[in-house]
Amino acid sequence: MRIGVIGTGYVGLVVGTCFADTGNEVVCADVNADKIAMLQRGEVPIYEPGLDAMIAHNVEEGRLSFTTDTGSAVRDAEVVFIAVGTPEGEDGSADLKYVLAVAKLIGENMNGYKIVVDKSTVPVGTAEKVAAAIRAETEQEFSVVSNPEFLKEGAAIDDFLKPDRVVIGVGDERARARMEELYRPFTRTGKPIMFMDVRSAELTKYAANAMLATRISFMNEIARLCDLLGANVNDVRRGMGSDSRIGYSFLFPGVGYGGSCFPKDVKALMRTAGEQDYDFRILAAVEAVNDAQKRRLFEMASKHYGGDLSGKTFAVWGLAFKPKTDDMREAPSLVLIEKLLAAGAKVQANDPAATETARRVLGDRISYHHKPKDALRGADALFLVTEWNEYRAPDFRFLAENLRDKVVFDGRNIYQRALLEAAGLTYYGIGV
Repeated sequence: MRIGVIGTGYVGLVVGTCFADTGNEVVCADVNADKIAMLQRGEVPIYEPGLDAMIAHNVEEGRLSFTTDTGSAVRDAEVVFIAVGTPEGEDGSADLKYVLAVAKLIGENMNGYKIVVDKSTVPVGTAEKVAAAIRAETEQEFSVVSNPEFLKEGAAIDDFLKPDRVVIGVGDERARARMEELYRPFTRTGKPIMFMDVRSAELTKYAANAMLATRISFMNEIARLCDLLGANVNDVRRGMGSDSRIGYSFLFPGVGYGGSCFPKDVKALMRTAGEQDYDFRILAAVEAVNDAQKRRLFEMASKHYGGDLSGKTFAVWGLAFKPKTDDMREAPSLVLIEKLLAAGAKVQANDPAATETARRVLGDRISYHHKPKDALRGADALFLVTEWNEYRAPDFRFLAENLRDKVVFDGRNIYQRALLEAAGLTYYGIGV
């Protein structure tokens, strides 16, 4: 099948590459000439494990190409995916200006029947707006489909190639049949393609992310209660998760969620509800808890040091909002670092992938270190913020020898208190 993908951001690159890997002819288009030039040189502008090798293979095989000529990408395609950004507006709503600009461009370049697929995360009713924008430019036949993505940064390729489910909102049988054919290679293990009406598909993505965000904030509240009651949240989590109605996923307490999806999608769903004069009170609490949780490590340190952090030097392990990505959007590390700097402290940071991203955000206000051990030298205490594998089993005696105050603030509960205390370290965790 001939596929055009408009937008070469995180979603567009993964989608286009994975479709090419199953034998389709894919053209990924973007108005950003620098990004397209990078891709044509074999350079990948995002960090996603395995993506660079998959792109290189499919380019070599002639199934994947990149262009700034978005019009030709539309004209040559049977199916056109819209995969551009939907940034958060000032009121929390999703800004559709890029989506609708692409819809207009598609309409201007229609040369026969096409299936237009909203792959970007968009609010309910967007497909109707896209259809109207296309219809204003053409009399050609087309179908607009909603096909939300469920890709986890750091595991996006596996998520696409081996999905839990494929959600497709469609309004006509012609589009339904072609979309089923397109996705059939990814569902041979029996995972379902879920066809539904377009509005339900649009809402499904927001509902799923909002539920996951709710579980995270709920467990962070339970962790706070554990601190007050002298309970251990790890034991509580095991007891809860063993209930088959609950399960273990997304029950780990920590320093709050971040990234490009959960914060934005929670706000957007609240905005959508507000437009219907409905107060989505649960999500308001989820967001408030998450904002407070991002300050938790700083509060622990402030209490430990009697409210005075001036002149202290802190090592920070982990800058990305989660492991296996360089994404720092809404990252808890940013809240912690800004508060430490405002309190007069110095920060020495390490992250396996997000150092350059951090430089663009924080500049030279902190120091960056290639190895985790290097960030420890001369530091008074350590903050563990992102649970990269590299941080899971450090030499605790080395920590004790190199941290002047011998204190570890574990924002992900990956260490065992007894092991650190045996090495002479003071340990703080989340709800333990």
